[in-house]
Amino acid sequence: MSQASTPAKRALLIVDVQNDFCPPSGSLMVKDGADVIPHINKLKKECKWDLICASQDWHPSDHCSFASNNKGAKLFTEITMESGSKQMMWPVHCVQGSEGAKFHNDLDLNSIDKIVKKGTHQHVDSYSAFFDNDKKTKTELNEILEKHGITDLYITGLAYDFCVGFSALDAKNIGYNTTVITDATRSVAEESAKSMKKQLEEAKITQIGTKDVIAELSK
Repeated sequence: MSQASTPAKRALLIVDVQNDFCPPSGSLMVKDGADVIPHINKLKKECKWDLICASQDWHPSDHCSFASNNKGAKLFTEITMESGSKQMMWPVHCVQGSEGAKFHNDLDLNSIDKIVKKGTHQHVDSYSAFFDNDKKTKTELNEILEKHGITDLYITGLAYDFCVGFSALDAKNIGYNTTVITDATRSVAEESAKSMKKQLEEAKITQIGTKDVIAELSK
């Protein structure tokens, strides 16, 4: 993807700001997860974006990542699937059509141009908003961004150490100038957050706060 002579076009990606990831009653709630919402709403309102996309975890009820669908599996531990791949065991979350899969009520859905559903296949999980974890199946996100000529992608949402981080790594690998907006995301766990931070730094992905982004992109 060549960007040398292309004027910058910027997109905001809002990752998985859904009820099941947010307090007070989300089945896989991220601590202080709802605190990202005011930052995201502010970014939407005060910055000039060429495109705004949101991803939505959208699992079938028999999804492979649910511990209850894997006999003897313990929550928050990895198991080896029949395919040989490793899979973290999660509580049931973001089941297609459920209340938990809906976007949080406080998230301003106005001006969101595209919603990309992910994790829709039974036998593979999908952290990234671009690909399933096996990298064999892709979502429509990259196609949407390319269609709009996007060069720079700014990523927010839940959670930093999983879906936000892996979306950022994929975006960078595809060729986008990638920024994670640090106060507009939260992590599942401290250890995995440290690991993801290191991966993003090694990939030379920019990590800055809402204030700096607004200063750069204000209308």
